[in-house]
Amino acid sequence: MSEQIYDLIVIGAGPGGYVAAIRAAQLGFTVAVVEKRSALGGVCLNEGCIPSKALLESSEHFARIDHELAEHGIAVTGAKLDLQQMMVRKEKIVKKLTGGIAGLFKKNKIEAFTGVAEILPPSESMQKVKVSGTDKNFELTAKNLLLATGSEAIELPHLPFNGDTTINARDALNLTAVPKRLLVVGGGVIGLELGSVWSRLGAAVTVVEMLPQIVPQADPQVAQTLQRSLKKQGLNILLKTRLDKIETTKDGIVASLTTSKGEEQIICDKVLVATGRRAHTEGLGLEAVGLTTNKQGQLEVDENYQTAIPGIYAIGDLVPGPMLAHKASEEGVVFAERLAGQKSTINYQIIPAVTYTWPEVASVGQNEAELKAADIPYKAGKVFFAASGRALCTGMSEGFVKVLATPESGRILGIHIVGPQASELIAEAAIILSFGGSVHDLAVTCHAHPTLAETLKEAALAVNQEAIHA
Repeated sequence: MSEQIYDLIVIGAGPGGYVAAIRAAQLGFTVAVVEKRSALGGVCLNEGCIPSKALLESSEHFARIDHELAEHGIAVTGAKLDLQQMMVRKEKIVKKLTGGIAGLFKKNKIEAFTGVAEILPPSESMQKVKVSGTDKNFELTAKNLLLATGSEAIELPHLPFNGDTTINARDALNLTAVPKRLLVVGGGVIGLELGSVWSRLGAAVTVVEMLPQIVPQADPQVAQTLQRSLKKQGLNILLKTRLDKIETTKDGIVASLTTSKGEEQIICDKVLVATGRRAHTEGLGLEAVGLTTNKQGQLEVDENYQTAIPGIYAIGDLVPGPMLAHKASEEGVVFAERLAGQKSTINYQIIPAVTYTWPEVASVGQNEAELKAADIPYKAGKVFFAASGRALCTGMSEGFVKVLATPESGRILGIHIVGPQASELIAEAAIILSFGGSVHDLAVTCHAHPTLAETLKEAALAVNQEAIHA
């Protein structure tokens, strides 16, 4: 193995690690990346963001054929589900994107190594990493080390994953048959997205959530709108409900629940546990170099993403903040630029959050609960997509846009969307917040007609009761 001393070693090639590696290489650093998977891209690309969106898209097409196209004057008979082909398409997309990252590494002269990385004690101010590869073990040396190993699904003590009856998100993305009855534990983003996929494809889906609303971080009105829509789509959602135990019987899996009304039992064929994720630090060797995690199992870092050990940095799900791929990618860029002496920063108040259900949910900035808790005065404007000509033409007009702003200057504090293409519309919202824009700035910007984006303009106008179409 080469005795080269790199400027930077990155452990983990997910959306944080691979982006950091590419940006660092662009800035002139010599970079090596160690990834335990044979394919680059991390959880997001291989078993998270991308494959789930592929299945969400495919399952939505199937559901629309079954339930919506007749209204458009399109009669379809004999439509059949080919789950195997759906999975082939998903894997084709993943393979194309992982191959794309490999190509970018080659273009930027980044060396990629496959194996499990373990941090070794520094030697003469140099960072050392032991790599256990498939056929050999070796060591790498660098001036700087970036930890970007991401996160893993939380396994409940009384519900260990077995890949068959009790499954995690990765398993749910690779089922070979549609389960007749699926119980989803957790009404957050992952649980609702995967629950939606299998509901659209024919499963009877029940979602249990301990808290009083689904997508707990969402605006309550947004969450209520989403819940009503999911119920119409056939999902059974039980709030303030805890799964106590499961028992396998000849009739299926009997799940014992504690609800707000008392104890209840339901029968299912599979249990998908989607109760959150935790930082993946096992086997990294943090203790060997004196690194400790906080109560959440994450690493505390400074403004340069440096840990308590000089020369060792961390980003993404390993550090505090929302566990989002785009947050990790932004941190990867800023880390590399600050390593190069630049003063790049991230505004953590302006990180969009998206749930890719139907309707989609997206938000950026502060919500009403946060503003009330901080005693910040605000005004709200809300406009429904039912007033949008474009939304009506698409046949997808559920939901609304809500804009929160200061009473005096009208500076926008937060924007919350539930409805068609919310994931795309939130980009405009993030831009206006990043520039400290006001409802006036958004309202006087001419939006093309007819578009869904016009609803953002109308909601900005509604803050001061000036909406034209509402």
